[in-house]
Amino acid sequence: MQNDPDSDLVKPCYAVIYTPSQRRKRFPENCVTPVESMDEAISRASAEQDCHPARVLGPSRSSEGFRLYYLLEWLDGG
Repeated sequence: MQNDPDSDLVKPCYAVIYTPSQRRKRFPENCVTPVESMDEAISRASAEQDCHPARVLGPSRSSEGFRLYYLLEWLDGG
């Protein structure tokens, strides 16, 4: 997914994602907690609680009307 340079709505950011599996590439808004920095994402993550640090693009509205974040990369090697 490409970032639209003319839009400030969808942009890359760091986040903590709640997910039991790191196989998915998109996540609903209620599973994603945006944070200010990579360090904050890493420090707030907890693999034991299925919370993983990542860099994501979003939020973007899906065709079903949900707001989604798209995975750019896992920060913990996931």
